[in-house]
Amino acid sequence: MKTNYVLIDYENVQPTDLGLLRDGPFKVRVFLGPNQARIPVSLATALQALGRDAEYVVLESAGSNALDFHIAYYVGVLSAQEPSAYFHIISKDTGFDPLIKHLKGKGVLAQRSTHIADVPFLKPELPATGDAQVDAAIAYLVRLKAAKPRAQKTLLGTLHALFKKELSEEQLTALFAALCKRGVVKIEGTKVSYDLPTVP
Repeated sequence: MKTNYVLIDYENVQPTDLGLLRDGPFKVRVFLGPNQARIPVSLATALQALGRDAEYVVLESAGSNALDFHIAYYVGVLSAQEPSAYFHIISKDTGFDPLIKHLKGKGVLAQRSTHIADVPFLKPELPATGDAQVDAAIAYLVRLKAAKPRAQKTLLGTLHALFKKELSEEQLTALFAALCKRGVVKIEGTKVSYDLPTVP
């Protein structure tokens, strides 16, 4: 199976859905600036769960676009070592887009995403019926484990991204309501909690 490298621009994006990458063909590199001396326990725990498939890359000195250049360097080195690999840059920085266009022109598989859930390998086909969408959402939330969203707004954004942003606002609201009706999602103010099925 093709290796998928996930290169995270942690100065720009602090993903909460790293749990999605467990048990998949992923190798993760988290790029940290020299001033990011502390990282959340949740990030450290999620990376630990990936074992040898995850590592930090800490810049030694700061500078304009320094982290971006490091990511570009690693894509170059890794693509030379594994020409068939797929590279996913997780960043909101559109400055990566010309690089990605160039890589594609050279036959290197690459894309930029703002969320890990947008990585094509993880994106399910959009189910046609409401019940199937609810089942897909529940399966996705189970896979997230401890990285599940804790706020209603964040959960809605996560579900929107899961279905490739193809759900209308009404469909998204209906999906959320169906999850609540099934009892797997519970609302307390703006916070959400879960009662999801356990995986054997």
